[in-house]
Amino acid sequence: MLPTNHRLRDSADFSAVLRSRRSGRAAGPRLVVTVATSEAESQRVGLVVSKAVGNAVVRNRTKRVLRHRMAALLPSLPDQTDVVVRANPAAGTAAASELRHDLDGLLSAAIKRRR
Repeated sequence: MLPTNHRLRDSADFSAVLRSRRSGRAAGPRLVVTVATSEAESQRVGLVVSKAVGNAVVRNRTKRVLRHRMAALLPSLPDQTDVVVRANPAAGTAAASELRHDLDGLLSAAIKRRR
């Protein structure tokens, strides 16, 4: 579980990350990861899992896998970093190990591309 101070909550915060000129972005068939520098004191993470991913059971499973992996990766993130992870429809049929592998690779690529 992600601690409260490490969560993106407001739509304005999500929009700020997605529209930032100083963001890095990496995309794959199942996930899109966007990383931006923020004014917040700690790293923050937000997940976007729409109904296109699947029914409620599939969406919640996908969110649990992504949330758990991001909680493990928090200590390795640079300070004052916001991350938005968007699940594409293909994420609903992917195994948990595939989602974790995709997230690891895309997160490191997005951090490298950040300006």
